Amino acid sequence: MEKREKFASRLGFILISAGCSIGLGDVWRFPYITGQYGGGIFVLIYLIFIVMLGLPIMTMELAVGRASQKSIATSFNVLQNKGQKWHWMGYAGMLGNYILMMFYTTIAGWMLGYFFKFAAGRFDGADTQQIGTIFENLIANPLEMTLWMVVTTVVCFGICSIGLQEGVEKITKIMMVLLLVLIVVLAVRSILLPNAGEGLRFYLLPDISSIKKYGLWEIIYAAMSQAFFTLSIGIGSLAIFGSYLGKERRLLGESINIAVLDTLISIIAGLIIFPACFSFNVDPGQGPGLVFVTLPNIFNSMVGGRIWGSLFFIFMSFAAYSTVIAVFENIIAFAMDLWGWSRKKAAFINMILLIVLSIPCILGFNVLSGFQPLGAGTSILDLEDFIISYNLLPLGSLVYLLFCVSRYGWGFEKFLKEANTGEGTKMPRWLRGYLTWILPIIILLVLVQGYISFFS
Repeated sequence: MEKREKFASRLGFILISAGCSIGLGDVWRFPYITGQYGGGIFVLIYLIFIVMLGLPIMTMELAVGRASQKSIATSFNVLQNKGQKWHWMGYAGMLGNYILMMFYTTIAGWMLGYFFKFAAGRFDGADTQQIGTIFENLIANPLEMTLWMVVTTVVCFGICSIGLQEGVEKITKIMMVLLLVLIVVLAVRSILLPNAGEGLRFYLLPDISSIKKYGLWEIIYAAMSQAFFTLSIGIGSLAIFGSYLGKERRLLGESINIAVLDTLISIIAGLIIFPACFSFNVDPGQGPGLVFVTLPNIFNSMVGGRIWGSLFFIFMSFAAYSTVIAVFENIIAFAMDLWGWSRKKAAFINMILLIVLSIPCILGFNVLSGFQPLGAGTSILDLEDFIISYNLLPLGSLVYLLFCVSRYGWGFEKFLKEANTGEGTKMPRWLRGYLTWILPIIILLVLVQGYISFFS
């Protein structure tokens, strides 16, 4: 059994944990969901839920990881009382990490593929229809998608196999700093476009008429879901980094740092996309294609568009890879915790396994496109996303919450002691009533409303 590794620096922990949260949820999903739900009013409600929902559960997940010194595979076994069944959550958490990576590696591969297409000049001079065709051709080609998925999987497991400090921490630090610099440059460029002010108004000023248009509950539900999923809480993705953490800092303060960095990336992504949409008369509410089909049009009409496009998609690749590396680190820790495997053995076997498991998602867009598991027009990716987004993340968050507040679990006193060990922002005791009674009801509402919205 290898000795538990630790982070070399606090900055490393914050950047890696934020990197786990920062990904396609921020730079791909957040802008198009914001566009679909009326801009500023959605952003306001989303920020409220980051504080109400995200921060407490993130603190709990980190506390379980740090107290147990284990991944979700065995953390509940260490902390639960004799005869309790909380450890069953470990299986659901492990399953969640694998299912997430079964489609996430494919989308991360699209980002990398688009970077190379931009750099090679494939978009130069292409009109709107031709740009749409490039994306259609990509998803119709299983071999090309498999190539990008395999590159993503091999590179990210390779980084994890080097070790926590030398591999994961060192490389994620560089990627996250480059990512922050790149998106700030792109946001400044976008804000200086003609007619950008209209986009900024739509994005940053809450408009009450949006409530009439979309319905208040729909906006609240969309904002609550986005807050949940952007922070990657519920399947132990953050607990693993808690297990590598020393006892010097209190955990609420660390959660605040991660959430602020994650939210900042989302907000800046919106500053890139919405001014550009209004500058080039693009519909901000057009959905998931906003990045792949819309942005190449925007870059094409900019001076040095090939450079800006290449920069944007390499930044998107960094964002996606930071999440992939974080979740792969969790998957490697399962094998190390459960069977005492070496890091390199765990990385190699899981690399092969995940390449195989990711194939169905790719084939769902072409060879298996006739299989529509959730109704007409849906794909295998939709099924995998549904299992994660509408089931395992909210249920996992609810389990972490109940485990930390219930006397039938770890218990509030033990959780509070762990969370408040060290220096920094203290988790206040008066939050107990909110955490025990109100927050579980909010999460159950998300879950139930998720099913109603999904199947209607």
